Amino acid sequence: MIILLLLASQFAFAQSKYIRQFKPLADSLSEEYKIPTAVILGVAIIESGAGTSRNSKLLHNHFGIVGKNDLLKTNGIKSRYKQFKSAADSYHAFCKLLKKRKYYDKLKGNMNYHLWLDAMSKHGYSEDPEGWKQKITAAIRKSKLSATF
Repeated sequence: MIILLLLASQFAFAQSKYIRQFKPLADSLSEEYKIPTAVILGVAIIESGAGTSRNSKLLHNHFGIVGKNDLLKTNGIKSRYKQFKSAADSYHAFCKLLKKRKYYDKLKGNMNYHLWLDAMSKHGYSEDPEGWKQKITAAIRKSKLSATF
């Protein structure tokens, strides 16, 4: 029980630190792409384990974006996830990916994160659409990333 509390406390600290580190970038991208900051950060928190996952550390991939990497050559690890030069590159790629989706033009500028998550989950962003949407929503609420709950 105590171990679980310690782990939960460590993750909460990591999540808070992660938000402080990446919120300015997410805010800037939200302005540029008209995607809610809550969506950008919520997805990043879950997909990267608040920056603690292997993909975020080795590939700078904070969104579970699939693509090429050189991990097999450099670390002997096979991975289907794309490698980025920096976390910021991963954030930009995520927003560009959403901009290419058919729901983007309809939602662009709408800051209701529920609508974005619904569209993303219905159009295949995750292999577990409902579970994924629930996790992102919980991260957004827990971290108070949006005024709309």
